[in-house]
Amino acid sequence: MSGIAALAAIGAAPVETAAIASARQAAAPQPVAPVDFSTLMSEGLTSMDAKVAHADQMVSRFALDDSVPLHQVTIALEEARLSVEFAMQVRQRFVEGYRELMNMQL
Repeated sequence: MSGIAALAAIGAAPVETAAIASARQAAAPQPVAPVDFSTLMSEGLTSMDAKVAHADQMVSRFALDDSVPLHQVTIALEEARLSVEFAMQVRQRFVEGYRELMNMQL
C-alpha cells in the first residue's frame, strides 16, 4: 500500500464485519408485544403461588429425610417470603388507588 492509499484508508469509513453487524442487531431494542394487564397479574400470582408451594415442599423434604441442604431450603423460603411481600405491596397500591378514585368528586 502506498503512502497516499494508506492516508485515504484512514479517512474511509470502517468496514463492518458480519460479527459487528450481528452484535449491533442483537443490541438494538426489539419490539415488545403488548401484554394484557390481567394476564400479567395472573401470571404474577401464579408465580408467587408456585414459589410458596416449592418452599413448602423443600421444608417437608428437609424435615422428613434431610436430603435437601439447609441453604437451599433457606433460599426457597426467602424467595417465597419476598414474593408474598411483593404481592401484598401491589395489593396495597391497588387499594390506595381504588380509594383515591372513590374519593374523587365528579
